[in-house]
Amino acid sequence: MIEGSVEDIRFKIAEAARMAGVSPSTLRLWESQDLIQPIRTPTGQRLYDRILVDRLKHIAWLRSEKGLNPAAIRETLRERATDVDEDGTESDDDGGDIRPGTRMRRLRREAGKTLETVAQATGVSVSQLSTFERTSQGLSFTALHEVARHLGTTLASLSGQEEGRGGESLIRDGRWASWPTTSSGVAVQVLAEGRNQMECNRFQLAPGASSEGAYQHEGEEFIHMLTGSLEIILDGDQFFELHAGDSFYFESRRPHSWRNISSGETVLIWINTPATF
Repeated sequence: MIEGSVEDIRFKIAEAARMAGVSPSTLRLWESQDLIQPIRTPTGQRLYDRILVDRLKHIAWLRSEKGLNPAAIRETLRERATDVDEDGTESDDDGGDIRPGTRMRRLRREAGKTLETVAQATGVSVSQLSTFERTSQGLSFTALHEVARHLGTTLASLSGQEEGRGGESLIRDGRWASWPTTSSGVAVQVLAEGRNQMECNRFQLAPGASSEGAYQHEGEEFIHMLTGSLEIILDGDQFFELHAGDSFYFESRRPHSWRNISSGETVLIWINTPATF
């Protein structure tokens, strides 16, 4: 990664591809299809800033989830760029959409906040917020937690996990609901639905997947490792390595960050109580 300020950080093609969940060759193909134009150094090296990475994630979503071909993706991207009223306000076409991004947009509007207001309060760029509201993708765990907290909600609520009365919750193997895709390589499956005192989830982490920063909230947390290895950092200076079979318990108010440090997939059970994340 090329170092700089938060807004000026630029990523090499391999890093940008990993964040978008595709291969570097795919990024080169998208460039030839006029879907993305990277920043070029004087020597011709491709670089991607955060706005371009957001665009890559959106393209990946349009391709994998919507099944659009390059021509349709180009048209969708053009419509997205102009989906603003002439007076500068955003179009309101939510309809019956209950995706996490749509829930966030409704909460923001109900609170009378603009994208710029939320961006200034949370440190998350306007482009990242806009991308998430439209696609439910593009925010890291850290960024999503900060935005949810600023809007007076939780990630579980945004994902629809808290719908229902709580109490009994039977979820068959492999039939989990999922949290929004917050960063490349991180999948979170819900193991208990409803308004419960515990948030019970299954984390599935690709190699190198991480929280992309530290976050904190009220409550307590329990981790049990199923496969792979996880590094968790508390208070910025306490490092713990967890491996298959290990368990870990800590207070959620302590700033914590994490990443998969194994060469393969890491899978773990993660429980938060009360439901504050």
